[in-house]
Amino acid sequence: MDETQNFIEIYRQEADELLIEIEETVLEIEEAPEDREAINRLFRAVHTIKGSGAMFGFDKIVDFTHTLETVLDMLRDALLPVTKDLIDLILKCRDHIKSILNHTAGGDEVDMDYENSLVESLNAFLGQAEKREDRPASADTRKPETEDLEKREVTYRIRFKPEPNIFMTGTDPALLLEELKEYGDHEVIPQFKNIPFFDELNPEECYIFWDIILTTSVSYNTIKDVFIFVEDNCELSIEIIDNEVDYVYDDDLKRLGEILVERNDVSPDEINSALNEQKKLGEILVDSNKVDSQTLVSALAEQNQLKKVKEKRCEDKGASSLRVASDKLDVLVDLVGELVTVQARLTQLSSNLEHTDLISISEEVERLTGELRDNTMSIRMMPIGTTFSKFRRLVRDLSGQLGKNIDLITEGAETELDKTVLDRLDDPLVHLIRNSIDHGIESPEKRKKAGKPEKGTIKLSAGQKGAHVVITINDDGGGLDVDVIREKAVQKDIISKDAALTDKETFELIFAPGFSTAGSITNVSGRGVGMDVVKKTIESLRGAIEVDSIKGEGTTITLKLPLTLAIINGLLVTIGDVFYVLPLASVEECVELANSKSEQASGSNILNVRGDIIPYIRLRDHFGVEEEKPDLEHIVIADVHEKRIGFVVDNVIGGHQTVIKPLGPAFKHMKDISGATILGNGTVALILDVNALI
Repeated sequence: MDETQNFIEIYRQEADELLIEIEETVLEIEEAPEDREAINRLFRAVHTIKGSGAMFGFDKIVDFTHTLETVLDMLRDALLPVTKDLIDLILKCRDHIKSILNHTAGGDEVDMDYENSLVESLNAFLGQAEKREDRPASADTRKPETEDLEKREVTYRIRFKPEPNIFMTGTDPALLLEELKEYGDHEVIPQFKNIPFFDELNPEECYIFWDIILTTSVSYNTIKDVFIFVEDNCELSIEIIDNEVDYVYDDDLKRLGEILVERNDVSPDEINSALNEQKKLGEILVDSNKVDSQTLVSALAEQNQLKKVKEKRCEDKGASSLRVASDKLDVLVDLVGELVTVQARLTQLSSNLEHTDLISISEEVERLTGELRDNTMSIRMMPIGTTFSKFRRLVRDLSGQLGKNIDLITEGAETELDKTVLDRLDDPLVHLIRNSIDHGIESPEKRKKAGKPEKGTIKLSAGQKGAHVVITINDDGGGLDVDVIREKAVQKDIISKDAALTDKETFELIFAPGFSTAGSITNVSGRGVGMDVVKKTIESLRGAIEVDSIKGEGTTITLKLPLTLAIINGLLVTIGDVFYVLPLASVEECVELANSKSEQASGSNILNVRGDIIPYIRLRDHFGVEEEKPDLEHIVIADVHEKRIGFVVDNVIGGHQTVIKPLGPAFKHMKDISGATILGNGTVALILDVNALI
């Protein structure tokens, strides 16, 4: 990939992130129309997409966003009110920008008729704004510290210090300075002190920086927007040094040393060195008996502590981040997995040879490999809030379409989950939330008759429990009707008419293929396609899904998912000559099963364990192993969907940290096996899917 193509790909990634920010910010503005900072943030995001798009040749995006940017500028200047129609239009424009971006990457053609209709709607709002331009000054709610001071002239001190490689990004600093000059009276002072000697000078680097004194009536944000595309490639400071509101009198002027330090013309050390030639304030106070020496020591200690706290905050703010493509992380995880396997073989080999030096080296390699593995896994972890945030738009649009009033509450957005799990979790969560909106939450009229608030609530929460993340979707709607579910299940021959099921077992029927309680088919649901796919997807992630509901009060759906799919803690067992791994998170205990006990059960595959009757599956029979079974077998008892199930194996080897390898295409139809791993001696062990087995 050449450098230009690399920049274009970076633009696409940044534009995707900005489109997510735009959607979130628009929804914030709808809830709090008076939030001027959110409106400014929205304008800057659209402005950045447009400006960067122009830089990299995305002309269609630039042309479309120009009118949208104008409307947002009117909104920022309080020339337009925040209305539902305007919010709807901005969200549609955001979606259209996304479709244009997808088209540039090989996606579907852009609907130009739809784009023209959006531009017409934007122009209609611009017409409304022009009629409001004569509004009284009292209608302006902008804050003077972030907006212009009602056209009063303000003097700014601006220091623009670009990084040496600024030219490599395609930026010409001179053009930025020319744009600033158009805003009012100015003084531009170039600083040449960083220019090196001729033999050290690189003509492709920028060594000059500028001080600009600008007196203007434009806003602080307008000045900042001049540098919006170079903020990450320069040192920039914009300070108000004079305005007509906060006039600075001579008595309030800053000390000379403070001004010189602020402008970076001298260092604080140089100021201190000059001041050290004078007697320090503390010494003067002690000499004049104003304070004693201990009081001075205490005050200095307090000052020193505050200095440490401030320095620590500055260090934290200085932490940097790096954008890395997800496929590169996948390769890194694969390599770490290979390293863990090799390390296991090295450990076993050194143990067999009983070579002291080799054992010492293998232990050190094991420690380093473990740290590398944990660090790599943590890099792939992402806060689940990145997935939660997109559901606000889903709830808003769908509830409006169905004529319902629904509020989405999220908790635990900081909970982290492996990126692979997050990506595959998106569709199941969308379907579950759509079901809560369509089937769960009643209409405002029905809720009012039932004595409930007209506004329904969906609560989406996440939290970590051990090696799992638990996600719950809870609504305060009508709940599930056990009788209706049973009736539908009997009609579709899913259960027999005289089947005895508990409420919890009845709720699980909604995951049967083709099952639906909807009275009619709509654009949202009713075809009986979805909940079975949701369950299969969750179980393919080695997770579990449970339903709990109270009629008239609401429904709670709980998802239990592993933190990562790359590495699991497993229980290594054997059946015949083959090694298998059971996920340790679901294993409760292991008990012995003698042939005599098995015969006493009369082939019913149940066992009494301390008074608890447990059904079990003979994996030897299930996989068709014909070798002679041992006299003493073992049952691994696992908790699957809150049911205790036993799996009969020949031998239990012990705990084993497993690096999961996907099976090849030839094994894609093996539903009972979720993957494979390589043991320390090079032997392949198959990872059992306990959900599929039962």
